[in-house]
Amino acid sequence: MDVCLNQRIASHKVFAGLAERGKTSTGWFFGFKLHLVINDCGELLNVILTPANVDDRKPVPRLVHKLFGKVFADKGYVSRTLYELLRKTLGSGSSPN
Repeated sequence: MDVCLNQRIASHKVFAGLAERGKTSTGWFFGFKLHLVINDCGELLNVILTPANVDDRKPVPRLVHKLFGKVFADKGYVSRTLYELLRKTLGSGSSPN
């Protein structure tokens, strides 16, 4: 979620020290990323807000810490390292590819 336009980043004071510059497939922005976990019924199970410059995979272990079952995610969350970590901490599963 954008906090302000890119040309106003230097003068923006409200989230100083919290919001950061990040990049998505649509371009650069200054703000935060909202990471959500929902179940198959659309019910919210967990949420984490991170600065925009945090890698999408970093909050995943905290997001799924007390959950069980299968995890489905956007391709931006997929990595061999994350798969191995989740498999070790949450149990067996199939390959991420």
